[in-house]
Amino acid sequence: MIVAQQKPFEEIYEFVKPFKKVLVLGCGTCVTVCSAGGEKEVAILASALGIKSKGEGLDQEFLQNTIERQCDREFIEPVLEQANSCDAVLSMACGAGVQLLAEMLGPSVRVLPALNTKFIGITAEQGLWTENCRGCGDCVLHLTGGICPVTRCSKGLMNGPCGGYSKEGKCEVDPEVDCGWILIYNRMKEQGRLDDLKKIMEPKNWNLAAMGMPGRVVREDLRLVEDDNT
Repeated sequence: MIVAQQKPFEEIYEFVKPFKKVLVLGCGTCVTVCSAGGEKEVAILASALGIKSKGEGLDQEFLQNTIERQCDREFIEPVLEQANSCDAVLSMACGAGVQLLAEMLGPSVRVLPALNTKFIGITAEQGLWTENCRGCGDCVLHLTGGICPVTRCSKGLMNGPCGGYSKEGKCEVDPEVDCGWILIYNRMKEQGRLDDLKKIMEPKNWNLAAMGMPGRVVREDLRLVEDDNT
């Protein structure tokens, strides 16, 4: 899932301060799971903004809503009328949701980000989310026992370990983090695949032009194609 974190409250308040009517819009998927932008967080933030605004003598109205996903047009369409009745929308979605919402609303309504999008990750434990994927576009998990060297190694080494790990198997960059390549080694050992680690992996191509920016994934078999005869 995409993991995000709410911006500092004072920063958000400065965003919305110039607007008379603001819709605080949550997202019901990733950011709900990581407790950053779901219905509960919308209610708390909208209430806090209202209290702050009233305390400063401002005449502002904060509406609340949460939709299934802000990264899909079909879920945004039902709230367009409500959003268009406001001066601004404070989006509690990831950066992708903020951008699609802004595109669909057009220039008449300001769309403001309430969150900082952090990474693609997992729920490690209650209240803790960790990065597991950087969306590099060339997955090598089949070669590394299902553990990603790009994210789990602090140096992003494609062949390791680097030699700077501690006796406890911790990373020299951050002693609280397990060395990613020690994790890979142990997993490959359990699988009886240590010989596979002798194969040198080529450096990743981080050339943005070669990767394509912005990225696109096209499935022609799923696209709606108009009949030329109609």
